[in-house]
Amino acid sequence: MKQLDYDVVVIGGGPAGMAAALKAKEKGATVAVIERNDELGGILNQCIHSGFGLSYFKQELTGPEYAELFINQVAAAGIDIFLKTMVIDLNPEHQVKAMNEDGMLVLAAGAIVLAMGCRERTRGAIKIPGSRPAGVLTAGLAQRYVNIENRKPGERIVILGSGDIGLIMARRLTLEGMQVLGVYELMPYANGLYRNIKNCLDDFDIPLHLSTTVTNIIGHPHLEAIEVARVDENLAVIEATREVIACDTLLLSIGLIPENELSQKSGVSLNPRTNGPLVNETLETDQPGIFACGNVLHVHDLVDNVTLEAEQAGEAAADYALQQKAAATVKATRLADNKVAITISPGENVGYTVPAKLSVPSQKATRILFRVRQPMDQAAVVIQAGTKILYQSKTRAFKPSVMEAVVLKPEEINGLNGIEKTITVSVREVK
Repeated sequence: MKQLDYDVVVIGGGPAGMAAALKAKEKGATVAVIERNDELGGILNQCIHSGFGLSYFKQELTGPEYAELFINQVAAAGIDIFLKTMVIDLNPEHQVKAMNEDGMLVLAAGAIVLAMGCRERTRGAIKIPGSRPAGVLTAGLAQRYVNIENRKPGERIVILGSGDIGLIMARRLTLEGMQVLGVYELMPYANGLYRNIKNCLDDFDIPLHLSTTVTNIIGHPHLEAIEVARVDENLAVIEATREVIACDTLLLSIGLIPENELSQKSGVSLNPRTNGPLVNETLETDQPGIFACGNVLHVHDLVDNVTLEAEQAGEAAADYALQQKAAATVKATRLADNKVAITISPGENVGYTVPAKLSVPSQKATRILFRVRQPMDQAAVVIQAGTKILYQSKTRAFKPSVMEAVVLKPEEINGLNGIEKTITVSVREVK
């Protein structure tokens, strides 16, 4: 068994992993990236549509173009890359056990960055009744079939869920000559970005049916039809609205789940709302020296935001590892720095916050990310500690599909002095 030592080991070679590795290398750390696929880039390689990089690179790129810019930087930086390598174990002592065609290897790290991304929810996650025919697949798998393997998933297609992947595939399949009969969404609002609804559905006259879901799957051995029905405000099926639609393919675009089985093996605590790790303002988990970023932490709307978050995690991981190397007492120093941990809690109309912890006093501004639970036309962000308001935004519209960000300045944070143990982030409607 081969053992290798690095300052920072990054698990995952997608956009988050590459950005974190580059920033750690820039800080002077020795860095390795472990990727289970045979190439870097992750999901970007099959996202051939444009719309990437507008914020980070100030230009419009396809997914492969965005990935290539980082792949080239990683190659030039001298970062060790382990492709076709599967991590099978990760422990709190920062030992990463992995397997590839050369056998077992162990990477010992000063710090670890978790960047494993996410996976799609399947039919089993929402328990659609009916038979189990061929022709029911996730939108991401259909995207791979069409864009990578040059295969058609079907001819008459229904999409369940209005997530961005499903919306983008509605357009893609239409352009390839398939008939998309409609997109059906359980909630009374769409879950994808507005630009995708406009560009992918409206521009191609593909109907979006809100407050409607699939109630039965019909056919064997291949899908023949689905049954749909409208739901009321309590999401209960309205019986009189049941309708059977003949089709040969059902795509599921019903959400993403962070890949955190490895995180749990290392003892990292997860947020029950996001299924991602609970982290502090440096994106460090509750296991010292283990950091998380990208879709393994929480599902993002834009890859540009993934990159910025990953750079923060990579820099913090490098700082941690290099401090550990420089002084054996650094852990004691970290525990004795007179800082107080404050909990950041989602309040009214907020689903979750990242980070979930904040150290006081703080030397830097802290960026708090969150999503609202429902659309609101007139609302304001209010962040408070007890009765003390730390931040209040102007009134504007909010949508669950858009990840929100608020920056707290050090002076706004340090005024707490550890008296209050919880900061609450709320979005309140203004009437």
